[in-house]
Amino acid sequence: MTDTAPARSAIRRMDNIAIVVNDLAAAKAFYTELGLELEGEATVEGGEVDRLVGLEGVRSDIAMMRTPDGHGRLELTKYHSPSILDGDQRAPANTLGGHRVMFAVDDLDDVVERLRPHGAELLGEVVQYGDSYRLCYLRGPAGVLVALAEQLG
Repeated sequence: MTDTAPARSAIRRMDNIAIVVNDLAAAKAFYTELGLELEGEATVEGGEVDRLVGLEGVRSDIAMMRTPDGHGRLELTKYHSPSILDGDQRAPANTLGGHRVMFAVDDLDDVVERLRPHGAELLGEVVQYGDSYRLCYLRGPAGVLVALAEQLG
């Protein structure tokens, strides 16, 4: 029996996650300390950008940050116009539409301590999940929740 249905198109990869920030320099410093590498920076504006994001008069600076393995990216975006809308930067982890990014790390305690001077705050505690992982949630730039996972054993 032959299936004659056309092949469905599938995504090829997740390209990046965008995070809107107020202080691009501070956000770059935070994610650089975490271990991401600056891949590139640009200013974007014009009619194409306006139509893409559904806003008028867009002018923003972006910084693309890459994970060390080269497979993951964060696009940090600072809007100069139109003005940034305030969100709840203290929203709890169970907020509808919430935003959390998780990174695998080698030494969770070291990473948390290195991020503290960049404004990182633990949401709860560092916990051990069985014999598999040590985990924590912290709040990073623009209130984004950043989870860290250290594999045990």
